[in-house]
Amino acid sequence: MAALRENAKSWYTELSSIPAYASARFLSDKVVQVLSSSQDHIRNSKRTTSKTFFIQSNHPDGTFTVIASAGQDVSPEVIASMISPSGKLTAILRETITLCDKKRFVEVWEDERLEASVDVTKAHGAFYTDDQLSTLAFSPSETSLVYTAEANAPENEGDDHFAKFRFLPDYGEGYIGRKRPTLFVARWTPSAVSVDASPECDNDPTVQAISVPDATTISFGQAQFVADDTLLATGYEYCEDGRRLGIKVCFNRPTAIWELKLPLLAQAGHGSSDTLMATSAIKLSDPKRASLSPRPIPGSNAAFWLSHELGGPHASCFSMHRFDLQSREAATVIPAVDKIQEKFMDGFAGLYTETALARPFVRSGGRIYLLTRTSQGSRLEVILVDLEQSKRVVRLTPAESGEDLWSWSPLATDGCKWILASRSAPTVPNELVLGKLEEQGGKPQVTWQVIEMPSLTSRVDSALRELRAAVLPIPNRYPLETILIEPNRPKSQPLLTLIHGGPHAQYPTAFSPAIAAYALHGYTLNVPNYTGSTGFGEFYVQKLIGKCGTLDVQDVKATVDHLVMKGKGEYGPGKQLVTGGSHGGFLTAHLIGQYPDTFSAAVLRNPVICSQPASTDIPDWYFSEFGVQPSVESDQMPPTLYGQLYPSSPIAHVDKVKAPVLLLLGVEDRRVINVQGKTFFHALRALGKTVELLMFEGEGHALDGIEAARVGWQVTVDWLSKAK
Repeated sequence: MAALRENAKSWYTELSSIPAYASARFLSDKVVQVLSSSQDHIRNSKRTTSKTFFIQSNHPDGTFTVIASAGQDVSPEVIASMISPSGKLTAILRETITLCDKKRFVEVWEDERLEASVDVTKAHGAFYTDDQLSTLAFSPSETSLVYTAEANAPENEGDDHFAKFRFLPDYGEGYIGRKRPTLFVARWTPSAVSVDASPECDNDPTVQAISVPDATTISFGQAQFVADDTLLATGYEYCEDGRRLGIKVCFNRPTAIWELKLPLLAQAGHGSSDTLMATSAIKLSDPKRASLSPRPIPGSNAAFWLSHELGGPHASCFSMHRFDLQSREAATVIPAVDKIQEKFMDGFAGLYTETALARPFVRSGGRIYLLTRTSQGSRLEVILVDLEQSKRVVRLTPAESGEDLWSWSPLATDGCKWILASRSAPTVPNELVLGKLEEQGGKPQVTWQVIEMPSLTSRVDSALRELRAAVLPIPNRYPLETILIEPNRPKSQPLLTLIHGGPHAQYPTAFSPAIAAYALHGYTLNVPNYTGSTGFGEFYVQKLIGKCGTLDVQDVKATVDHLVMKGKGEYGPGKQLVTGGSHGGFLTAHLIGQYPDTFSAAVLRNPVICSQPASTDIPDWYFSEFGVQPSVESDQMPPTLYGQLYPSSPIAHVDKVKAPVLLLLGVEDRRVINVQGKTFFHALRALGKTVELLMFEGEGHALDGIEAARVGWQVTVDWLSKAK
């Protein structure tokens, strides 16, 4: 058993130590900087590495020569950075930590010269670097910078001596203690100008918090300058009952795009106050939609943003909108797609992306396009969105055959013709791919070339080559399909079903160190994307509403039955195993209760077990997913409503469970509070079932800390190996 654990540990640690491409930026049209992230299991920390690639020449056959520098570790002091539109300046948000204190700085660099620097340690708290609220953007004149940080808590407010004790909610999972996200503007006088300034002129850079009149129940983030005195920002609104609903991977929240007008430097007075009062705040987006991620469109007086259904599923098909800042007219560029139709937008499944690259634009044939990623079935594709013609999408990475399982993610563009992306497959770690965009037959086309492949040990390389993967549609249950990972030479081994959470998410055909390690450890893998998963059209997202605990459970069981019928697995003791987290844990608990003779062991990570909306940052989920309209009355869970929801909960089947159960719970989980898992643990223990529980200090819902992820994987393998 000790040898088994050591082998399992080795596969996971080796695969999770392979660098994954995190972000990139073009320093010029021939130079691109790429950041990679990897797990350091010795220090239990994430390591970020920077590498520079030089595009040297193009060849007649369409290929190009690329030279790479050696990789260098990125200082953990750099929290975020951004290159200005001209490419001349670089903004850095820096945080230094010593034995005595922690300090924060906003810096602006021109090449290797420090143009401006402000110590903001006392001005505000931590910088925001998340996808929902963070901001880092230059003004058009490149003399101002907007970013998001936590405002300082008040000691007192006027006559209110208890201000610092008054309840203020945070934004839940991933935002513990983050209660006051605030936009800040840093301003400075360029050195070329300050040299000629009079001695009396104060040229020191300043930082001011943006205050918006009559918007005390709105938090602003994702801000972008459209003029030196104008920002577009996403406003996150409180609920009527004063609640802030969790926003991490929840895009159905009351959000809107706002136009904030700011006084110019001369009007505001240089550094005269810690606060910069917006002169006006206007809501631009449709109040019936949840809108986010605004971006100005270069070379035009327009911007675009994304929108999502308000309420309902937490993640579904987005639409994209263009707004003319002069005429004040909005137009839908990409609508939400109900079902995939070959004759509509070239079989496009819809837009499933909540953010855009820092510079997401390219040009072809005199037109400007937006580069982004979306889900097309179980694959991730890179697409171009025509911002001038509605309902026109160019799929740059469609599957070339049924065996093409590449999933792609865009990393950067040069704003013109070069595109940098990464791609991977279930058994192939990330590759770095450079593409050149050209117009052919009136349509943008791209020539791709792999410029870097992962550096693997011979052991890992040969082991991964012994695996194969396929996407299998399940007959008579469209859009249900599953990703099958098995040895090239099939052999009798347990079938392990891995269930994604959400439910409105997916397992794409991208490389996952944990999933690949399970396959290398001796499991045939069943990775289903059940009804309600993203990537198949809005109709199938909505189809699951009101059927959680039945349709999704039946879908997963159907994938197991189909694989057994195809000879990819067997029924019997030790032959069927299952694991999942969050909603995947919900389904795992349902499966071992509804089909107690099918599965021989189960591992659940932070599972939803019963209807306890008061214990989560997304209480609406417990109602809307089960076909109940959230309301003040539903929050109080009257007996009739509890009776309606109880049969859909796994706890209703706890007495029928036979499989040994392992629970992995995060102490800091705000999405599915660990009381849920503990309830299941105690219920099983009281019934005399085999069950164990591990708690992870400092971990939230994802259990994605370096140590927690590694230990969670190892203990899962250890638990499943005992199945008989």
